[in-house]
Amino acid sequence: MILLLSDVHTLFAVVNAQIEHAERRLGRPLAAAVVLGDMGLFEPELRRFFRREGQRFARPVFFLEGNHEDFDLFEHLIGKYAEFFTYLPRGAPREIDGHRIVALGGSAYMDPAATPPKAVIAPEDIETCLRLPSSAGRVILSHDCPAGIGVPNTPGFEGYGPPGFRGGERLVAHFKPKLWFFGHHHKWFDRTTGGTRYVGLPQSWEGYALLDPHRTLRLVRHAVNVDRPFLPGLLKMLGF
Repeated sequence: MILLLSDVHTLFAVVNAQIEHAERRLGRPLAAAVVLGDMGLFEPELRRFFRREGQRFARPVFFLEGNHEDFDLFEHLIGKYAEFFTYLPRGAPREIDGHRIVALGGSAYMDPAATPPKAVIAPEDIETCLRLPSSAGRVILSHDCPAGIGVPNTPGFEGYGPPGFRGGERLVAHFKPKLWFFGHHHKWFDRTTGGTRYVGLPQSWEGYALLDPHRTLRLVRHAVNVDRPFLPGLLKMLGF
């Protein structure tokens, strides 16, 4: 069983809280957890949680990048903290708990503050995915949603245009995925179109999804109360 959640924004303890909640609910251990972007790869918070406090994730954690990471130090941080989590590069196939997964981190361009150049999903990222065998992506994981699937705009963000990145329809035509999970928009979303079920997840402290090896899916609304007095300022700094 895989736990999927998104938009951790440096609140790494939330990952463990949701893992604990899921395992109590299931009565058995999870195989892994996957963060669908905006993990919050920033050196001060990584150092505090993993080094100074000596904490670890309770289960193996995979993640793809969002648009709110330290992209100037991204590769360095991935290497430095590799013992604690595993990065899923764009267009990288991976099998997790029996699921053939293709990852596509990053997002559509918003503005320079919210989407640094390295965060933007580029045409070559789509091409990298399309070079994989069609059987590689029964499940697609992305941070942003593909354009045109009906995700509503967030109030106040209308100036950025319709949600989603271009090229997603090509990935669907190639891989014919049964499931596509994403975050980024901080809201639940669930719609099936043309044989693909698109599932959007909220911020990590509001809930998660559980996916078993047979692709049975459960969406779990579970609020985690965390001490985050700095969060409003952090989100403002990150462009929210």
